[in-house]
Amino acid sequence: MRKLFYALCLVAACNLNAVAKEVSVVKDSLKSEAYITRYGNLDNVAYQIKNKKNANIVFFGGSITNMVGWRDKVCKYLSDTYPDTHFNFINAGIPSLGSLPHAFRMEKDVLSKGRVDLLFVESAVNDRGNGTNETTQRRALEGIVRHMLKVNPYTNIVMMAFVDEDKMADYNANKIPAEVQVHQDIAEMYHLPFINLAKEVTDRINAGEFNWKDDFKSLHPSPFGQDIYFRTIKQLLSVGLGKGGRQKPVATHLLKPADEFNYEHGEYLDISKAIIKQGFVLDTAWRPTDGVHTRPGFVHVPMLVADKPSASLELPFTGRTIGIGVIAGPDAGIINYSIDGKDYPAIDLYTRWSKTLHLPWYLILGDGLSPNKHLLKIQVSDQHNDQSKGTACRIVYFLLNK
Repeated sequence: MRKLFYALCLVAACNLNAVAKEVSVVKDSLKSEAYITRYGNLDNVAYQIKNKKNANIVFFGGSITNMVGWRDKVCKYLSDTYPDTHFNFINAGIPSLGSLPHAFRMEKDVLSKGRVDLLFVESAVNDRGNGTNETTQRRALEGIVRHMLKVNPYTNIVMMAFVDEDKMADYNANKIPAEVQVHQDIAEMYHLPFINLAKEVTDRINAGEFNWKDDFKSLHPSPFGQDIYFRTIKQLLSVGLGKGGRQKPVATHLLKPADEFNYEHGEYLDISKAIIKQGFVLDTAWRPTDGVHTRPGFVHVPMLVADKPSASLELPFTGRTIGIGVIAGPDAGIINYSIDGKDYPAIDLYTRWSKTLHLPWYLILGDGLSPNKHLLKIQVSDQHNDQSKGTACRIVYFLLNK
């Protein structure tokens, strides 16, 4: 009887081992490398890390970049792998912001921090959520890459596309999400590594490795989801850095842009350049009084503020693109505007997030203009969104592309 018991236990153990092996295959049935397209290499940053023993790494994106997760894991991986190298890690992630804001905040939030050896860029999730049109995405992302490489032609740039439920739906309908395609096109055009994490997560879910609701949880990944992102980014780094560093850095020579109106000269234009006609005031350290949440960097800073209809201002500028960065809270209003006397459709500043957040919201008002002097006029309308509590207009930045 005892021998029979031991025999049954042995059979059960063998079965469990077989199941375990099967599960391990299912749980990692796809290879991370399949979601990396190496249009370019990481040789320049590898040289900095291995020979100069000093490297500046910048993470440029939205809330998924800003939150604790893949970024921290990358920092730890690099520090542990190259303990003799001094790394300066810069978190340039700001929640809610996509490619359009990124293109105009490059100088303030990235380039002003010093030399950039490696730049991670992602805006696919917020570009979909914010409804950024494809032309603007292309002009913004191309502008970011060209702006960076004009300042430092030795910078290595990694383009990434994160996942959300809309992108999964697109892939499952045999469509490539527009935002992912734009990221990949820019990466290919400028010979940059590209990581398609949107496709990877979709494929792994379809392969039964995990599910969205219980494991990945949301577009802001759970720790489990963050590890999926990190694993593939680590694959890129381990191969790219492992092979690189043997030769001196090679400068990128920029060719003619795909879109001549790309935002490579994007910058913030100081709001003090505006001429207040009536109603607006310059609040040197704006903060809300309604208890509604704000975003770091967009509170206790100067703003042009108006909350009454007919408030107006003018802005003389020279450039091909003009826009505004506003704080769109529960009382956001509607603005009317003109450029060089030409009236444009009114813009409703109230967003689907405005009820519970003083949201930083970026808008292009004029694009593809001649590179000459222009005059922008803005006036607060007496109309407002049905859900808004007021007619407020709070301008934190003017967006200028020369």
